[in-house]
Amino acid sequence: MPDRITLTGLRVFGRHGVFEHEKRDGQEFVVDIVAWLDLAPAAATDDLTQTLHYGELAQLAADIVGGEPYDLIESVAGRIADEVLKEDSRLSAVEVTVHKPSAPIPLSFDDVAVTVHRERG
Repeated sequence: MPDRITLTGLRVFGRHGVFEHEKRDGQEFVVDIVAWLDLAPAAATDDLTQTLHYGELAQLAADIVGGEPYDLIESVAGRIADEVLKEDSRLSAVEVTVHKPSAPIPLSFDDVAVTVHRERG
């Protein structure tokens, strides 16, 4: 399905990581979400109920990132993807990228990220 809604650069403070100091001190995570669904009904009717509400999408992701700590950003990305698909049955697929720009890597780097893709089965 070619139609999609994309949310990029959602910044949320969270406490994810395998090290105790990551859970204790926390850090900023950045989330990108792409959701695939048929946008023709929304385009034809100009009706918000015919599409995915991106404000609610952002809040769902922010609640997960800011909530229960996980060791791995793979788990965070997977939880977001699973919850997004569960929330709206019109979605055919979702892709979630969780960036950890302050990951504890003792080398110079710009970003580390994990991307998961889930399709409705």
